Order: sequence, then C-alpha cells, then structure tokens
Amino acid sequence: MTDLPIEELLPQANYSVYKLVSMAAIRSLELSDGRRCLAENINTEKFTTMALHEIAQGKIRIKEATNGKPLKEAAQEEPKEEALAEQELS
Repeated sequence: MTDLPIEELLPQANYSVYKLVSMAAIRSLELSDGRRCLAENINTEKFTTMALHEIAQGKIRIKEATNGKPLKEAAQEEPKEEALAEQELS
C-alpha cells in the first residue's frame, strides 16, 4: 500500500478530517457494492485505499448545500415561505 499524504487529501474535503473520513467511508461502501473505481494507476483490491486514491486524484468531491447543511437534510426541508404560500392557496 502506498502512503497518501494527508496534505493531498485534506484540500479535497475543505480541510476537514471529519469530512474526509465520511467521504472515504461512503465511497468505500459504494465500491464494495460494485461501483467502478475512478482512480487511475492503483494496484490494490482494498476499497478504502481505492476511495482515498480517488479523493486524492480529485475524482470524488464533497457536495454541500448553500445553507451549510448536508444535501440530504437540505432537500428534505421545505422553505417556510413556500410552505406558507401553499397553505394560503388551500
């Protein structure tokens, strides 16, 4: 296994170790479910190492909502103004 310097990985996760670990864990699970590896020139069968190489090569990026909440939470929340407008129409 080749060592990936943390300095190469942290910029891809907005300098957050927590986000980096989350990205690698989620991508590792996707790879274990059969998704194709996007990284180039790696010689490993370990999913976590593949995920870290993908992150270092910039193939995997973190997505955040504009209000700072994760995308899943932001998508589930409905803006209050729209909810009020729908109530007024009823």
